[in-house]
Amino acid sequence: MTHKLVIEPDNAGQTYWRDLWQYRELFVMLAWRDVAVRYKQTLIGVAWAVLRPVMTMLAFTFVFGTMAHLSSEGGAPYALMVFVAMLPWQFFSTALTSASESLVSNTNLVSKVYFPRLLVPAATIAVSVVDFLLSVVVLVVMMVWYQYAPPVQVIAVIPLTLLTGILALGPGVLLAAVNVKYRDLRYALPFVTQFGLYVTPVGFSSSLVPERWRLLYECNPMVGIVDGFRWAILGSIDFPTRALAISTGVSLVFLWFGIRRFRATEALFVDVI
Repeated sequence: MTHKLVIEPDNAGQTYWRDLWQYRELFVMLAWRDVAVRYKQTLIGVAWAVLRPVMTMLAFTFVFGTMAHLSSEGGAPYALMVFVAMLPWQFFSTALTSASESLVSNTNLVSKVYFPRLLVPAATIAVSVVDFLLSVVVLVVMMVWYQYAPPVQVIAVIPLTLLTGILALGPGVLLAAVNVKYRDLRYALPFVTQFGLYVTPVGFSSSLVPERWRLLYECNPMVGIVDGFRWAILGSIDFPTRALAISTGVSLVFLWFGIRRFRATEALFVDVI
């Protein structure tokens, strides 16, 4: 009796998305570990997640509101307008930075055992979610202080937060794959996010942008998200239909392209990292 050895091509690509679900417990463990490491053996602990947006809000309020005398939106206090914008921006910037550094930070895990590597950058989003929720608590305190009640559309914060996470995850997984080979990328990313903070309407109102430049300005996907948060929480502006449509489209394109490039280079991670 003869036996034949049949060598077939690897079908990992066909089972990859099923493996993501099968390794869901690993995703939870990675997310929990990232949160624990973030706040373990820190000098001020979770207070840092609160102090960073609060200090930025105070600086922007003083520079743009007090010194430059820029107007707020509707009847909302200037400090409240800025802090509402800080919620999605901090979520986006923290998630993007954490995801881009995730593979390099988990070299031992990535190089020793098999699992869908996409879980690593995706799990880092959990830290940003915790920071976001802590900032929401501060926002509630501020709204009570200013006696400013949110409108009925405040529930829209949930899908807007999901959209922010998608926008961060797409470039995050792309940069995570690139960062495996080009380690100096992580030094440039803080400058990019810092620049993005000033070209996003965090410290000022989008209404200050001239109408002839508005479409170009809204190509920044964070513009629609920030204005969406202000519409949902403050009700001080009209619903940013065009800006949010651009934000959604850009987020989905980035997510598709980021995952596509990540999967194309994933097999090389072990050799390069």
